[in-house]
Amino acid sequence: MTVSPSSSERRPDHERTNPTGMNYSRIWRWAVLGTATVSLVPLLIMAGWNLVQFRKALAAESRVPIHNLLANAKQSVSMFLDERKSALNFIVEDNSLEQLSDPERLSRLLHNLKTSLGDVVDLGVIGSDGVQRYYVGPYNLGGRNYKDESWFREVALRGSYISDVFLGFRDFPHIVIAVRQDLGRDFFILRTTIDTQKFNAILGNLHISAADDTFLVNQEGVIQTPSRLFGGVLENLSLPLSPARNQSEVVEVTSPAGKDLLLGSVRLDGTPFTILVIKESALFLGLQQPFIGELAGFLAVSVVVILLTILRVSTIMIRRIKTADEHRIQALHEIEYTNKMATIGRLAAGVAHEINNPLAIINEKAGLLRDIYDRATDDPRREKVLKNVESIQKSVERCSKVTNRLLGFARHLEVRFEPIEPEPLIREVIGFLEKEAQYRNLALSLNAAPELPAIISDRGQLQQVFLNILNNAFAAVSDGGRIEINITRPDEDHVAVAIGDNGVGIPPEHMQRIFEPFFSTKGVKGTGLGLSITYGIVQKLGGAIEVTSRVGEGTVFTVTLPLRQE
Repeated sequence: MTVSPSSSERRPDHERTNPTGMNYSRIWRWAVLGTATVSLVPLLIMAGWNLVQFRKALAAESRVPIHNLLANAKQSVSMFLDERKSALNFIVEDNSLEQLSDPERLSRLLHNLKTSLGDVVDLGVIGSDGVQRYYVGPYNLGGRNYKDESWFREVALRGSYISDVFLGFRDFPHIVIAVRQDLGRDFFILRTTIDTQKFNAILGNLHISAADDTFLVNQEGVIQTPSRLFGGVLENLSLPLSPARNQSEVVEVTSPAGKDLLLGSVRLDGTPFTILVIKESALFLGLQQPFIGELAGFLAVSVVVILLTILRVSTIMIRRIKTADEHRIQALHEIEYTNKMATIGRLAAGVAHEINNPLAIINEKAGLLRDIYDRATDDPRREKVLKNVESIQKSVERCSKVTNRLLGFARHLEVRFEPIEPEPLIREVIGFLEKEAQYRNLALSLNAAPELPAIISDRGQLQQVFLNILNNAFAAVSDGGRIEINITRPDEDHVAVAIGDNGVGIPPEHMQRIFEPFFSTKGVKGTGLGLSITYGIVQKLGGAIEVTSRVGEGTVFTVTLPLRQE
């Protein structure tokens, strides 16, 4: 905005020259130009910088949900595959080749796997010569020779194998998992076929929104699970793919239809699979349009206000300078004072910023200090420090207790016999489940006989035994149910722990099989290994476990443990 001098003899004061010969009109123009430059240039630079930072932040934020989804998908798929591979490893470790050659036992194992996992199709035992010696399943595959198959050579070399999704002669999408069991210089292979419907459902349930696409591809870029945008299983992906890495990464790509996409990928270790998450970039980039509009409006209003202010202030300032020299001196003092106050303001802001950063660090380190002293059990200052930390960060108290319990449980993973008081041990295990009991309004009682002696046993193993039994009791009772624990001394050499509930009970036909590996009454929700592992631990510790149950009335597990280890 410019102001032109009038041709009239009555010119504004700032356009006339005083007797000293100073050109106030020029001073006024330079003042307006300089002040406008100093005020508007930083504003424009700041607005441009904010726009750039907003775009960067938006681009980074748009990748965060994809990274999170990749992490969740990797964990889910890995758990799915590891669970089935671990089941095969458990079978070959728990059963000899002679036992697996029993068709009835092999069929029972397949039935247990189907009950526990829900998607196992068949089970086959293959010798080192590549011939499938024993097979149970819906196909006639006994005697089939796999010696020349690439997967046979890989499992013989590496010990395990997970295949791509393929049709094969079964003519439906499936994957194969195989593990090797060594027999001295010989070996055999246990092989199973997995139906991919449940496999597909895992990825189908993971999504950011209805517009994204999550699926698997193999190393050749062949789609392994259904894709919403790029076709069905076993079709070739029409996007360029760089070699996937173990860490998730998100890049921008363009689809054959010309759409800008965000492509996230992560490789699954020990498998041929890569997880892909695809999101349309426009869904995120469109969010910047409202911000640009608001920024432009703010800039326009700010520029108008600043220019009007500069014009008004410059005119008044020049008139005052022209009116009297003393006003000039006064104006200089005011400007100096204003600059000093601005400097003090900036200094105060800097000091506040520098203090806030250490305060934030202090708050963070308070949590770290609690973790350190939770582990420093032999430090005489521990209790005092923990009380002081609690006043700084009180909300971490419950988390610290849970962490202490878990760390205490983890310290006893290795077998170590020591004197153990039965009642405190049971109360420690109950501590893991007391929150769930309160939430579900379960009546959980513990009755211990007086003057119980200590037993010599392994703390970690016993914790696992009683935690497994209590978990089963919690699963059996409905909300508001009752669980009762009684600790007695049946004779001079033993202590017995009875855990009873008023849950659904166990049918008589299942009582003989509850300790059998992979037998579960929970369907796909259970693995069928909890009670089998519990039984093995109790036997290893020299004890015994008994169970009595009535359908509709409840179940009682009684664990009898010796006072001394022989």
